[in-house]
Amino acid sequence: MDRLSEITFLLPDAPESRSFLDELRSLLAEVAYADFTGSAGTVGRVGDRLTLTPPQPAEARPVTIFELSNVRAPEIALDTGHSIGMWGDADTHETRALPAQVEMADLTRRLAGHVQRVDHTGVNVPACATSPEQWRDLTTALASASTMYRYPTGEDWPFVLPSTSDELLGDIRDFVVGREPRFELVYDQWLTQTQWQFALWTDLTRAELEQMFPEPEGITFPELEEIFRVVPVLSPWPGLDIRFDLCYRVENGPSDWETGEWLVTEGGRIR
Repeated sequence: MDRLSEITFLLPDAPESRSFLDELRSLLAEVAYADFTGSAGTVGRVGDRLTLTPPQPAEARPVTIFELSNVRAPEIALDTGHSIGMWGDADTHETRALPAQVEMADLTRRLAGHVQRVDHTGVNVPACATSPEQWRDLTTALASASTMYRYPTGEDWPFVLPSTSDELLGDIRDFVVGREPRFELVYDQWLTQTQWQFALWTDLTRAELEQMFPEPEGITFPELEEIFRVVPVLSPWPGLDIRFDLCYRVENGPSDWETGEWLVTEGGRIR
């Protein structure tokens, strides 16, 4: 069985990409498992490469990477041989994307020192530009090479949880904080172009995040307003939307979402 070991967000080697990665470096400066290296694999040109390695359990995969590359447009490369490009119509006048008000540099400035962990990264692919067959092929390929789970309430939001090689062959039964970052796929009925999403755990309360990102800079989603605040960020790449989901400070110990238990036991594995 092939194992999904790396999920890499590839960015064109251009000034706007270097700026984005540099801001991401600053944003995740307090995340213990975020490693920033130069293109040769050694600490050097800041912003060339960012690697997020799951802290728990030992040897869990996949790792998540952000890297400058010789690509014409941003894409997500999976080391199983698949990739997810920018699907959809960047020129449509009917887009249902969230209106972005915040620059990446401004997001980083406001959140400095407040981001503790990365819950997940993900990609929303527009259903209008992605056939059911394409979606099925993508999820089937991922599920065959990773521990992927259904979203328990029935939406097309499957999640890949980092796992060991033994868990890939069997299943996840050890529910610990630190099995992150996860990777989410969304078959999005509202968007007309691809969206990248980044969910971050912060040490801020809901009231503090509402004050930091008031409407229309920040919004909430129905039924998820008690969990995180959404901040769309102005994208430097036409045809790609970017949003950050800022999770509120955990008050009462780890939940079954943080440990992955809810996805595993209630959602069930996709094989």
